[in-house]
Amino acid sequence: MSLLSPAMQDALAGWLSAQKALNNAADNTITAYQTDLLGFLSFMTRHFGEETGIAPLTGVGLSDMRAFMAHERERGVSARSLARSISAIKSFYRWLAEREGFDATTVLSTRAPKFTNKLPRPLAIDAAKAMIETVELQAREDWIAARDAAVLTLLYGCGLRISEALGLTFADVPLPEVLRIFGKGGKERLVPVIAPARNAVGRYCKLMPFANEPETPLFRGVRGGALSARSIQKVMEQTRMQLGLPATATPHALRHSFATHLLGAGGDLRAIQELLGHATLSTTQAYTAVDTARLLEVYENSHPKA
Repeated sequence: MSLLSPAMQDALAGWLSAQKALNNAADNTITAYQTDLLGFLSFMTRHFGEETGIAPLTGVGLSDMRAFMAHERERGVSARSLARSISAIKSFYRWLAEREGFDATTVLSTRAPKFTNKLPRPLAIDAAKAMIETVELQAREDWIAARDAAVLTLLYGCGLRISEALGLTFADVPLPEVLRIFGKGGKERLVPVIAPARNAVGRYCKLMPFANEPETPLFRGVRGGALSARSIQKVMEQTRMQLGLPATATPHALRHSFATHLLGAGGDLRAIQELLGHATLSTTQAYTAVDTARLLEVYENSHPKA
C-alpha cells in the first residue's frame, strides 16, 4: 500500500473491516475485495500521477472510470471479473462518501460490463454413480479408497461444497441424519445425510490408520495431515479419464449434479436453495435452465421427425 496516503490506507482497512463485521464476508471474499480495490487505486495513482489520497478519489469522473475499465480489459480481465471489481469499487465509494461527505454519484452510476452466467454442467446420474464407484480403484490402500469414495458421496449425496466436506472433523462422526454445515460467510444450514453417505464415512473411519480427536480433520492425507481439495481434484481427474468423462466432471460438478437430479425428480426449488446454502433464489434458478436444456436435448435427439 506504499502508493496510498495514510488516510487512504486507513479508509481501505476500515471498509474491509466493515465488510467483515457487517456483511459477515468470508476471508476469501475480503481478500478478493482488497485485491480489486488495490488494483483500482494503483491505476488511479498512475492515472493522476500522484499518491492516491481521499481528495483525488472524490473527483473521479466517468472518463476516469472508463479509462480504468479499458485498462482492465486490455490486460485480459474477463467481463465477469471486471463486473465484480466494479461492484467492490461502488461498495467502497458508497461507504467512503457517507464517511467523508462527498457526492459519489458518478462512480455509483458506472455501468459494469455485461456477462453471461455459465450454466452448471452436471453429470448424468449413471456417470455420477460410476465416478464414486471407480474412484476407489485409483488408490493403492484400502483406507484411501474408502476416503475418496466417502468425500465424493458427500458431494453428490448431500450437495456439499468441497471445502465443507473437507472442513468436517471427528466431532461430526458418526454422521447424524441431519448435519449442521457452516458455508460461505459462516452461513449455517441443515443438510440431510443419506444412508449411503453415513455408511461411506463410517467405513472410512474404521479403516483410517491415524489417531483422532474431536477437533482433528475427518479426512486425512497420506501423512495424516488435513486432506487438500487438490488431492480430490486430482483423483477425480484420473477417474474421469478412465471413464471417458469430460473435463467438466469436477468435485463441484457433483454438487451441481445433486441439485439438478433433485430438481429433475420433482424437488422444490426453495428447498434445494436451502440445501445448497445459496443466499438468493436466483442462484439456484440456474438449475432450472440446466434441466430445461437437458429436456430440449432429449427432445432433439429422440422426438420423431416429420
